[in-house]
Amino acid sequence: MEPGQLIYSRVSGRLIIVDHTGVPDSLRGKGVATALAKRVVEDARAGGFKIIPLCTFFKAQAVRNPDWTDILQD
Repeated sequence: MEPGQLIYSRVSGRLIIVDHTGVPDSLRGKGVATALAKRVVEDARAGGFKIIPLCTFFKAQAVRNPDWTDILQD
């Protein structure tokens, strides 16, 4: 089975762009993409970096989780 994935690009030591979040059809609706998004948020906080969300799924999650504003690039 193919795993879920979150693809990002490092812009600098303190900034990444989340480009894409995806899961295979067999994992849809099981919270895998949400878990990946939450993990990158945790990593950003722990590592002191910010995220530019280009991925539509990640953007939607950021709207649903206003407590993520601390890790989003202005």
